Amino acid sequence: MLTRTSSVDRLSVSQVAFSSIIQLGDSCYLNGFSRALAVQREAEFFHGNEGNFPSYEIFRRPLPLPPIVEAISISRNNATPLIRVNRIHVTAVSNSSILHVGNTKHASMEVRIKHIRQLLPREDEQDMK
Repeated sequence: MLTRTSSVDRLSVSQVAFSSIIQLGDSCYLNGFSRALAVQREAEFFHGNEGNFPSYEIFRRPLPLPPIVEAISISRNNATPLIRVNRIHVTAVSNSSILHVGNTKHASMEVRIKHIRQLLPREDEQDMK
């Protein structure tokens, strides 16, 4: 059971994007998921089938989660049932991130980005053909 109260006097966030979360207060589950294609090109040329995530293996692979093998022992003493924050200033929260003040039982974040650089052939490469 989540039993504490969250109090924030002042929160300033300039930008929140791409499956990000701002959560003030308790939550049971926080899930964030984001995927992106980052294409850098020397020349403007567009294919008709761009943006098809399943065509890239990185988006089809199962997420490798390492097993937790350590014994974990937790002892808590919440003398005051209050999470008190005076001021939070954040420039940006992006790509499946969380800004959270409070209790959470389960949190899961996943970001997958495929970076692609498409360069024009160089003169020395053309001479080798």
